[in-house]
Amino acid sequence: MARPKRNLIATAQATSTPPTYLTDGQRLAKVIKATGNNLYSVEFPSGATGLVELPARFRSTIWIKHGGYVLVDTESLQGRENKLVGEIVNIVRDEKEWRKESYWPKEFVRKHSYLEESDDEKSTVGKLPPTEPDEDE
Repeated sequence: MARPKRNLIATAQATSTPPTYLTDGQRLAKVIKATGNNLYSVEFPSGATGLVELPARFRSTIWIKHGGYVLVDTESLQGRENKLVGEIVNIVRDEKEWRKESYWPKEFVRKHSYLEESDDEKSTVGKLPPTEPDEDE
């Protein structure tokens, strides 16, 4: 049976805005890959990697893409002895809004998708081919 639409809308609205502050156990992380069974491999700003769990309220509701950002609570799973580092508390959907917050890590800089053009390599995109002199003259 499908979930009620009100649950879907409530979950989407909860993740649309960033929190005003982070608690001591909450950290932002970049998703490296989905490892299966609602587990994701993430990279923290310090460079450390870990395995985090997606809670049931996000499952089949909001999808996390490779290279996306999530808010992880590292203190929620401290009592359990397993490989999990934490649990995903929030999913960054509007990255522009999240980047404006003071707690956004400087290590997660936005990389441009285009390459910087050097002087040695001139782009020929949008240019006509070189013309050859007429041999009729």
